Amino acid sequence: MARRLALWVPLGLFAFFAGLAAYMLTQDKDQFVESAMIGQPLPDFALQPAFAGLPGLARADLVGGKPRLLNIWASWCLPCIAEAPQLEALKARGVEIVGIAIRDRPEDVAAFLARHGNPYSRIGADPISEVQLAIGSSGVPETFVIDAKGVIRYQHIGDIRPEHVPLLLKELEKAK
Repeated sequence: MARRLALWVPLGLFAFFAGLAAYMLTQDKDQFVESAMIGQPLPDFALQPAFAGLPGLARADLVGGKPRLLNIWASWCLPCIAEAPQLEALKARGVEIVGIAIRDRPEDVAAFLARHGNPYSRIGADPISEVQLAIGSSGVPETFVIDAKGVIRYQHIGDIRPEHVPLLLKELEKAK
């Protein structure tokens, strides 16, 4: 009896935790983690271009004009590939999207954009994730709605899926 119990208890615990992990992966991450920077102005930063094809990104580029999406991404990020069509769809609807490529190499950024499209007007290189962490981003991809005053108004954690596009458009409209 004790021998059977010694086999089934660990197996049951493993099944429970595997099921819990699978359940959490299906849940909307925006409910669980939120940047403390929402409602706060972006920190001051100035990033060099991520590759030679586009200008870099600074806080000053996000102040004035209209609300924008700030997308934190990387060429090595698989969910970033999955969200690429949605970023292109947002760009086609007139949304200005700027990016921060974290821990990336210029040649990899250029190859990613050539393969999956380039929705960005600017991309800054954040080689040690300094700006990413300063704005409260916990991973890639992650997207922020930035109003015309440079204040973070909304945070979307994870890849942008087709069902998220209307919500992001609504958040951009609210940020005007």
